[in-house]
Amino acid sequence: MIERLRFVASETKVAQAALKRLTARYGQATEDEAEVLVALGGDGLMLTTLHGNRGLPVYGMNRGTIGFLMNDYAEEGLPERIAEAELTVTNPLSMTAGAIDGSRYTALAINEVSMLRIGPQAARLRISVDGRVRMEELVCDGALVCTPAGSTAYNYSAHGPILPMGSDVLALTAIAAFRPRRWRGAILPKTATVRFDVLEPEKRPVMADADSRGVDSVLWVEIKSEPQVAHRILFDAGHGLEERLTREQFV
Repeated sequence: MIERLRFVASETKVAQAALKRLTARYGQATEDEAEVLVALGGDGLMLTTLHGNRGLPVYGMNRGTIGFLMNDYAEEGLPERIAEAELTVTNPLSMTAGAIDGSRYTALAINEVSMLRIGPQAARLRISVDGRVRMEELVCDGALVCTPAGSTAYNYSAHGPILPMGSDVLALTAIAAFRPRRWRGAILPKTATVRFDVLEPEKRPVMADADSRGVDSVLWVEIKSEPQVAHRILFDAGHGLEERLTREQFV
């Protein structure tokens, strides 16, 4: 039985009220003592919690607006639910970005790394995979690389494919492609390294974003899966991430 729970919550009133009730009922373990982190909020809080914790499994309950990575909220029998939960392990993406001012940035992304225009004109991107140029010029509002866990988020809104968990692939998806017109992207092996080079960076500035952590005015970005980092997410039995990804395709 899971006994030592640590609760974290978003700043919304409903999440803070849930935090107060649950800690009064189940206690609040310290970070060092906790066996499981329980996140109360939406998917944004789940991503923040996964990025910031020391490798503990995270069980989310939806107290936000979007809860694809969260379980239904219920206060009864929480330790029993967690003990019976299904574990999903996902590797994040590693982003390295070079900016116009010469600085370099690194970040991890559980869902996706995206390139987005930040001016009135469309971006012009050159795309390379494993050091080989695959597209000399993509004119678009942007492009992204996502993991299976993130394939139902921004990627799906951009008409990218939903990727099954455990498929060992990444999706490269264009955002409002103008040329080649209607190009939607590609499915790549998980081992691939994707590089975007920004053409005309002064005239057509582009930002890079890793799970909502942005870098303005980049010259280039390299993205690859990071197998040395494993995030562990718990889902109620019968409602694991694989089932959710499948169900989403039949909505």
